[in-house]
Amino acid sequence: MMNEKLSTFLAEQNQRFEAVYKPVVLQNWMAATTGEKQWEELHEKSLTAYHRNFSEKEDFAKVIQFRKETYLTRLEQRQLDDLYSKMLPNQLDEKLVQETVALEKELSSKFNTFRPLLHGKKCTNNKILNILKKSEDSEVRKEAWLSSKQVGVEIEEKLLQLVHIRNENARALGYSDFYQMNLDVQDLKDADVFLIFERLKKVSDEPFRKVKKEIDNELAQKMNIDVKDLRPWHYADPFFQEAPAKQTIDIDKHFTGKNIEEVASATFEAVGLNIDDILKESDLYPRENKNPFGFCTNIDRQGDVRILVNIDESVFWTTALLHELGHASYFKNIDKGLPFLLRSHSHSITTEAIALFFGRMTKMSQWQSRFLGVEQKEQDTAMNQLLQRQLLVFARWVITFATFERELYQNPNQDLNGLWWKLAEEIQFINPPERTDYPDWASKMHFSLAPVTYQDYLLGELVASQLHHHIVTTISSDIFTIKVGEYFKDHIFKDGASFQWNELIENATGTGLDPTHFVNQFCVGWNIKS
Repeated sequence: MMNEKLSTFLAEQNQRFEAVYKPVVLQNWMAATTGEKQWEELHEKSLTAYHRNFSEKEDFAKVIQFRKETYLTRLEQRQLDDLYSKMLPNQLDEKLVQETVALEKELSSKFNTFRPLLHGKKCTNNKILNILKKSEDSEVRKEAWLSSKQVGVEIEEKLLQLVHIRNENARALGYSDFYQMNLDVQDLKDADVFLIFERLKKVSDEPFRKVKKEIDNELAQKMNIDVKDLRPWHYADPFFQEAPAKQTIDIDKHFTGKNIEEVASATFEAVGLNIDDILKESDLYPRENKNPFGFCTNIDRQGDVRILVNIDESVFWTTALLHELGHASYFKNIDKGLPFLLRSHSHSITTEAIALFFGRMTKMSQWQSRFLGVEQKEQDTAMNQLLQRQLLVFARWVITFATFERELYQNPNQDLNGLWWKLAEEIQFINPPERTDYPDWASKMHFSLAPVTYQDYLLGELVASQLHHHIVTTISSDIFTIKVGEYFKDHIFKDGASFQWNELIENATGTGLDPTHFVNQFCVGWNIKS
């Protein structure tokens, strides 16, 4: 009898979830691709309906009771776990939920449509990145960098209001703050995550110090200034989350004149993953009022998978394209016979691992040789070192971000602007700007629209290294073979969310999450001149 009750309950929940899921995703897509108010308003209404669907206290009580049963099958357990994580944050007064949704919608609209002023004229994010990548004039770079932070000033007040509301909501549900609640519903433990990050920081301190010294020496020479005078605007990325290209290597020249879509298609075809149908349905090039960033979305969990990017002929946007197509390949190949609740990735860590696995390729000499026609011999050592320093730079950036975000929710009333630059100096070894009283941190979209997700990028990097090690040691030393795509489809993609994330990793590689492979790949064997 209990089995029948559970089966009926899960069938109803899957049906209800499917009904509220697609409008939210599709209308968000339309808002991001058009910037039109009507879609933003429809998206807000759909989000409200989505949250209301998971707010039923009677259903939540049933989920809690069913999860206590010992007879559950794996698929039943995973569906109940997913329902619990969706329902828990919605056990609040509807007015509180609507207040949160309205603020998030307002911030989303600002990020979608905001164009910073540079020399009194509106400019695109790509233009700012291009200046930071190429200009040798410190004042020009500073002006561009400051422009990239203007959105932070615009949204700081609303964002802090949202942080306080999120914390109030989390405390109403029994948590100390919003950050801890979100880790819990994501099946992550604060102590485990930050123990990994603390150990990574410690083991990477010396190699990163050498990398940072090499980068700083190159930039100082390029800008014709002393190393001590380097500031955040001298780096190629506004947050120093990307390592600047080595002065002896002009990577972007290899992308000039290339059809980036065709390069991406050929890359995935080589590993047995056709993505042409995804490209056809996607929004690939920049234009006015379009979201200037990038993301992947699974519109209906039936095969309608799309990406939004803003391609130009650069390593940055080619990397972003391969990254988002990694997500898309995952979503496309999930078993459509699974219950609707489980037709998704096991965890953002697992889909990030796949996306990062492909995004790394643009800095691999064998990929450049095969898909861009670059002579491999002249690139091997330089490319391998570039990938290493990129991953070290990125790891330190994520540790900075995650540490700040945890502090943000623990005490949003502290001097956040000062804290931001304190952490950047301690972890990323960046000299702060002259003034640290601006909300530079708030210009990073994830604080507003994707809270408590950034730790997954670095955990995903760890898994990407673990997958890479498993592939080259047990499947094929050449990663550009259809065996790789078959491995991903059979051991990662098709299972969707039917396994707990660490269990999925263990099934695919033989062990659960193991940072050793990342450390061996990027923190060992450095021979950079000191």
